[in-house]
Amino acid sequence: MSRRPSRSVRVVASALAAGSLLTTAACSDDGAGDGSRASDVSASPLARKQPSSSPSPALTEAGAQAALITEADIEDDWTQVKDTEAESWHDSLLIGTVDVSDFLTAKADAADCQRLLDSLFDDDLLGRPSGASALRGFEQGDSRLLYQVAAYDRTDPQDSLDWMATLPQKCDQFTATDNGEERTVQVIETSLPDVGDAREGLLVTVKGTADDAPATLTLEVAAVRVGADAITVTAGGLDGAEEDSVKEALKTGTQRLKDVQAGKTPAASPSEIE
Repeated sequence: MSRRPSRSVRVVASALAAGSLLTTAACSDDGAGDGSRASDVSASPLARKQPSSSPSPALTEAGAQAALITEADIEDDWTQVKDTEAESWHDSLLIGTVDVSDFLTAKADAADCQRLLDSLFDDDLLGRPSGASALRGFEQGDSRLLYQVAAYDRTDPQDSLDWMATLPQKCDQFTATDNGEERTVQVIETSLPDVGDAREGLLVTVKGTADDAPATLTLEVAAVRVGADAITVTAGGLDGAEEDSVKEALKTGTQRLKDVQAGKTPAASPSEIE
């Protein structure tokens, strides 16, 4: 930890002490360390940017597919749909232009809120993958769950996670308009299981109309980084969010992705064993 500057007569001594500490730290890197230093690094803000382990081989298309969850991993009555159907899921309530007048003192925040709506509609919350990717969709009544695994080896998924973390404050409530129809959007932070190297969760509600009747779209949105790869889950619908299913998906899915990264075959789900 850094200390506040001492009196001017001690400036030179402080500088020499700092140089000595740097030399000691550089030397200690050659050794195994006692664990306390690693603890200090993980607690620093910069540590969130660093991989938790040595780089794993690049995720392949086959690996991304193997890392996807199944119906058994999220329990309840979810039914898997065809990949082509899941790829076409785009909820019209997410279409709209953010009203900049809602952001009188922070115009730039409006751009972040617009990015959120657009990325939820386009299913690219963390940006376009720079490597292999795969997705799988599930339905349960009027609710949907979209699960994606992707490689971001040439971009940094942590940047997008850091951006997500700012949204509950920047976009806590705003208005979006589409063809004269106003929609009220609210964004709050949610808690996620302690999985992966970093994670962020949001609950997004959009109040508008559907089929000429008042409607509220509720989405549980989550992203987990595992090295340079990431998992994103979006679940919910007009019947409400699907918090429990999202958490189950992340717990099982993160382990599946770790297995793939380690060159292992993910454990079979109960439905695959029967």
